[in-house]
Amino acid sequence: MRIAVTGSTGLIGTALVGSLRSDGHEVVRLVRRPPQAGDEVEWDPERQYVDAAGLVGCEGVVHLAGAGIGERRWNDAYRKKIRDSRVLGTAAVAEALASLAEPPRVLVCGSAIGYYGDTGDRAVDESAPPGDGFLPNMAVEWEEAAAPAQEAGIRTAIARTGLVVAREGGAWGRMFPLFKAGLGGRLGNGRQYWSFISLHDEVAALRHLLDTESLSGPFNLTAPDPVTNREVTAAMGRALHRPTVFAVPAPALRIALGELTGDILTSARVLPTRLLESGFSFAFPGIDEAIGAAVHASV
Repeated sequence: MRIAVTGSTGLIGTALVGSLRSDGHEVVRLVRRPPQAGDEVEWDPERQYVDAAGLVGCEGVVHLAGAGIGERRWNDAYRKKIRDSRVLGTAAVAEALASLAEPPRVLVCGSAIGYYGDTGDRAVDESAPPGDGFLPNMAVEWEEAAAPAQEAGIRTAIARTGLVVAREGGAWGRMFPLFKAGLGGRLGNGRQYWSFISLHDEVAALRHLLDTESLSGPFNLTAPDPVTNREVTAAMGRALHRPTVFAVPAPALRIALGELTGDILTSARVLPTRLLESGFSFAFPGIDEAIGAAVHASV
């Protein structure tokens, strides 16, 4: 099977490409520069350009690209970059696929559980409406940008991903060194829910959406049992055999991280109802299992 992937150098994309290739699939990687290898196709999400000719023959596309949420402090310019990289990039991919004489059978399009906003202690699944604020509003636009692919008859699955547990990237990638040094602790009051998923299960879920012909629409890619930041802190301490006595109060986080603090302190208790109903089985459903898998994974 010939499969195109955007965001192939990111945490999830790197793992997905490796998984697909290990099973014999041909992977085409969309890159934001002139191609330097036979498996590369040029695109520019800001200009909404995709070299559609390079996608001919692809049976599936996984679209994961987007500017990092936590890479820097937010200002108006970076908020625009976060939004445009997702909304314009998705529109470019969807329109390019729709223009093909023989479009792919499936598009798996990335999104995020930021769609739901702050849910507090209330559990939500795919039937819940979007929340309020920058991230939920962006997620709505992000998902709507895939409409040209749907209108062209391409089966489109939306992957609303939670916090990915991995040593080599994302929020957890930043936490591991701190906890290993004995400097880890809860953030704020620690009562906010973190809906997590192991990197292994994230890749497996994306492939499940890619391969299962009956699946379309939104799917929460989160483990079945969300936990609080306080529980995450305790689990990290157990896994790394380190104390977790430190705590970072909310005012200090706001000084250090600015608007990004809201994302860290937001409570998102998100359940993968549709994913479970589709027959997907988690290899690492609990927080201790997910962290253990990350600790023992080869990097």
